[in-house]
Amino acid sequence: MRNQPTTPILLRQTLVTAAIALLCPTLTGAQTLGEVVVSASRTEQRSFDAPAAIGLVDRAVIEQGGPQVNLSESLNRVPGLTVLNRQNYAQDLQVSIRGFGARSPFGIRGIRLLVDGIPATTPDGQGQGSTVSLTSTERIEVLRGPLAQMYGNSSGGVIQAFTRSAPDTPEFDASLYTGSFGMRRTDWQYAGRVGSYGLVADYSTFGIDGFRANSATERKQFNGKLSFDPNETTQVNVVFNRFDMPLARDPLGLTQAEWQTDPTQAGQNAISRGVRKIVLQNQLGATLETQVDSSHSVLVRAYTGTRDNLQYQAGVFGVTPTGAWVGLQRGFYGVGLQYKAQSKLGTVPVNWVAGYDYDLSNELRQAGSAALGEKTSTTRNEDNQAQNSDFFLQGTAMLSERWSAVAGLRRSQVNLKSDDHYFADGIDGSGSVSFGQTSPVLGLTFHAHENLNLFATYGKGFESPTLNEVAYSGAGVAGFNTGIQASSSKHLELGAKWQPNPTSRVDFSVYQIQSSDEIVVASSAGGNTLYKNAPGTQRNGWELAGKTLMTDKVSLTLSASKIDATYSEAFTTGTTAVASGNYLPGIPQFFIFSELLWTQAPTDASRKGRALGSQAGLELTRAGDLYANDTNTASAAGYTSWNIKASNTWKVAGSWLTAYARVDNLTDEKYVGSVIVNQATSRFYEPAPGRNWMLGLRLNVPL
Repeated sequence: MRNQPTTPILLRQTLVTAAIALLCPTLTGAQTLGEVVVSASRTEQRSFDAPAAIGLVDRAVIEQGGPQVNLSESLNRVPGLTVLNRQNYAQDLQVSIRGFGARSPFGIRGIRLLVDGIPATTPDGQGQGSTVSLTSTERIEVLRGPLAQMYGNSSGGVIQAFTRSAPDTPEFDASLYTGSFGMRRTDWQYAGRVGSYGLVADYSTFGIDGFRANSATERKQFNGKLSFDPNETTQVNVVFNRFDMPLARDPLGLTQAEWQTDPTQAGQNAISRGVRKIVLQNQLGATLETQVDSSHSVLVRAYTGTRDNLQYQAGVFGVTPTGAWVGLQRGFYGVGLQYKAQSKLGTVPVNWVAGYDYDLSNELRQAGSAALGEKTSTTRNEDNQAQNSDFFLQGTAMLSERWSAVAGLRRSQVNLKSDDHYFADGIDGSGSVSFGQTSPVLGLTFHAHENLNLFATYGKGFESPTLNEVAYSGAGVAGFNTGIQASSSKHLELGAKWQPNPTSRVDFSVYQIQSSDEIVVASSAGGNTLYKNAPGTQRNGWELAGKTLMTDKVSLTLSASKIDATYSEAFTTGTTAVASGNYLPGIPQFFIFSELLWTQAPTDASRKGRALGSQAGLELTRAGDLYANDTNTASAAGYTSWNIKASNTWKVAGSWLTAYARVDNLTDEKYVGSVIVNQATSRFYEPAPGRNWMLGLRLNVPL
């Protein structure tokens, strides 16, 4: 494969670039890199002190990343996190952290997603990145490594999004974007405080004709956050969001020959069978945190919601040749309790966190045949349920001036159940399975210097199959698959965090992950995916993140990661043998992101995150080869993409007007952006667009 001979060169180039960036002299009086607080240990702390690999993307980066539709716009700068834009809004993004989640044919698997402390992942490990309202998001934190296991089932990593807080001075925001392939985007936002009450209300729309045939999409989204303080020691946040996608056409995958001939075409039968998805989701949640005294606090959360999902598929060829449909009507809710305390064990100060999480998801799953994109019969009717009940305890201790430690334990219980109500086929597809595991985590940090921390962390985790992954007991055969086991994993991470000067920082980590009973794709065709367990996998890799303020106007950002994710034991899928040492599909062998950013003037202190004048940036994205199947006989070559961006902010009559412009894939490189893992008819490939552009305009008016 192409990546094999270039890997040593890539490593040398990456390290040399990082050294030059971080060790270059900085100007006297230049801005310093701000300290950020994170939730890696479920309590606020500096990311520099946490014994974990953590990435943070702030509001400025989200705004400059694009029209704020996809997580891939801004999270591509977090090493170890891969967000592949499939150019297919019916299937959402492909998101993986250190390889976890890469097998997913749609949505997010194996990664916990939280928004304002409220789970956006169901108990079985399913989530949808599209439901995050980026237009009102203040920051996004990404936690990788062993500490993520403290979030329970399917915690290959954790992505947390936080809605902005209401400013003291009320303001109104209006944004308009347009771009290639008929893209149009609007956003309307009010944010302000009245006394102790703060409100952020954001409504956005998105539409696109699509880079490929049969990929047009329409979305409407609302995100609201109400914050208030009932008394001096208590804070309440109430969050409501609505995601309405009345149309998302699915272009399906292409064979290699089809992609090379015309990457803009739709896959077989996508147009004739009206392949598309319709989604409506509503969620209401609340968190209450009260300070009992100076050393003790309690956090309570509760949420509920519904999700209706109707998908028209191409059908399993030879089984349902006229197409198929699948409908899900889901209701979900959950509660959580967390107790934080500061105490001492002898003379050692310890921060404790203990809690309990309970989450439940019920869904009515129906399916049948379709013709010309409309239902013709119902051949499946069942109730599915996923439930988890978890206890956890975590403590962080400052052992001495140079040493600190973190230890945690989580007991997770996940139950999946299906009640079959369709008996015309003579088959009762009912069934139930339970999975439980105790996950320990232990980390140690050596504070070698005020600007250098070294850490080592070990943890165990597990990943249950999702309801979708047990939905088929054979290729295209509906029925509860009780043969899939939960995957268990052992994580070891070593890392360093270094600030060589006040305006530079570099984070580096190496890791090894061993998994048994890894859940893998056995086959995927016509929208139906069959899963099984592989006996063992191993992931070895490293991640590098660096940033330096070269002057008060120029900054350089670099992130790079390399992963070797392989099957450590041979196994068979049907009659196909998968050899030991084969690479796991869907995982780029390496990934690099670099940005050179120039800002005309330092940030205006009177407006947090608002810089007057111009800004311009050059971005480089380079990705390694991407295998499409377990046998490694099909793959997509790596690529290099250059992007340019610019913006300018004017202050007009007390308001701020900002214009944005971007050109992505500047060199018009032709490449595959993502693959459908183990697609049964070899239609693996989902092409990326060529050169494309975006223009935007935003008006911010203080009220």
